[in-house]
Amino acid sequence: MTKDIREPRLIEALIPIIVLIILLTLNVRYFGDETLSGANQIALALSATVAGLIAVRLGHNWKSISASIVKSIGSAMPSILILFLIGSLAGTWMISGVVPMLIYYGLKILNPTIFLFASVVICSIVSLATGSSWSTVATIGIALLGIGTTLGFSKGLVAGAIISGAYFGDKMSPLSDTTNLAPAMAGTDLFTHIRYMIFTTGPSILITLIIFLIIGFANNLDAPGTDVDAVLTAIDNKFNVSPILLIVPASLIFIIVKKVPPLPALIAGTLAGAVFAIILQPDVIREVANTEGNYVKQSYISFMRTMFGSVSVSTENSAVNELLSTRGMAGMLNTIWLIITAMVFGGVMESAGMLIKITKYIMKVVHNAGSLVAATVGTCLFFNTTASDQYLAIVVPGRMFAKIYKEMDFKPELLSRALEDSGTVTSVLIPWNTCGATQSGVLGVSTFTYLPYCFFNIISPFMSIFMAAFNIKIRRLSDDKESGRQTQTQEERRDI
Repeated sequence: MTKDIREPRLIEALIPIIVLIILLTLNVRYFGDETLSGANQIALALSATVAGLIAVRLGHNWKSISASIVKSIGSAMPSILILFLIGSLAGTWMISGVVPMLIYYGLKILNPTIFLFASVVICSIVSLATGSSWSTVATIGIALLGIGTTLGFSKGLVAGAIISGAYFGDKMSPLSDTTNLAPAMAGTDLFTHIRYMIFTTGPSILITLIIFLIIGFANNLDAPGTDVDAVLTAIDNKFNVSPILLIVPASLIFIIVKKVPPLPALIAGTLAGAVFAIILQPDVIREVANTEGNYVKQSYISFMRTMFGSVSVSTENSAVNELLSTRGMAGMLNTIWLIITAMVFGGVMESAGMLIKITKYIMKVVHNAGSLVAATVGTCLFFNTTASDQYLAIVVPGRMFAKIYKEMDFKPELLSRALEDSGTVTSVLIPWNTCGATQSGVLGVSTFTYLPYCFFNIISPFMSIFMAAFNIKIRRLSDDKESGRQTQTQEERRDI
């Protein structure tokens, strides 16, 4: 006899999310910035268990729930593979000198007259190259903060410039966890996501740069101190810094523009980094290999180590040492673990109709692209505030809204962009969020002190809503069908 399946009530649909929020809050309190090392993953698993129990109570059987979980995890597999390759690419780009070179030339553009403007640019370049706003703020950011305060700028103002640049680079970098997580949740690919973000992220960073440029020109200050010189010297002494290395990122950008699929593009970028490392950085190769033998053996060992594990290059500058550390494929395991448990949670919630139930209530106020994106942005802000974690502010709304965007004829990249325009960049503005707590502690500046000057982080969610409300560059699924019909008609005419 088949058990009747009942639709969940709103409170039943919300219970797993409430449990998740409670567990995440406890994790932040008891584990601090170590929550991503397993605590949040277990919180998701336990919340999925609660959702599963409710699903069974509603009449669903384990077979259907399990099938939904497998399907949910399967949809994230392309992103998981990309994350593994990103870990290896970051490693070869570091030992090849590509990342140090980008940092080196980024610091070179520093000019006292446009210090705040340059700080945004430098942090953008470093974060774009490393894919990490956290390491950018903790290294170059600290140096820039010392320089800026010495020049007479307030700590909050300099910190705002640093964070604006760091989160722009993090948001747009294919090496970033969140940049991979957002399209995975929405159901699109990495490079489509990045290209589509340009329409909102470009104007946001442009407005930010103009604001900092105006503020900077209002101050006539002296030249920066020696902190940057120390960083430049450390990089110059360790690596063969050459413009030739620009070939590596330029070739990857060219491949991306040519719409080569992400996996082969990242493999090509990884191998290019390895080749340039072998040719231009023999001393670094020998240091990483840390073994006797011929150069071929040392190159092979270095290449393998940087691809699969943690590697750091030692210089006389501790800040540079921290920046020039990579984690390889193994360093991506916590993020992949988080994605898998998040997809388990989402799969159970979806199979029991809980996500649909919640979104039905939200959809009562959604009538067009503007209100849909606004609802997404608001939900991401809610989870950043209550769940205190930017990953969950991307994962849960992503799973909640994915089907709605499709039903309303919007392409998944509109959702992934909205997730990043809000979930990623606003996390650092909330004092009890892991990002806000970390950056405040690293810089020694309270969140509420730097918050008014994080112009990029503040503008981004509003820009996302603005573009959608005025139907600017909004992609619809029906556009592809119409384009296909037109192409078919043209071919028929040629045949005639």
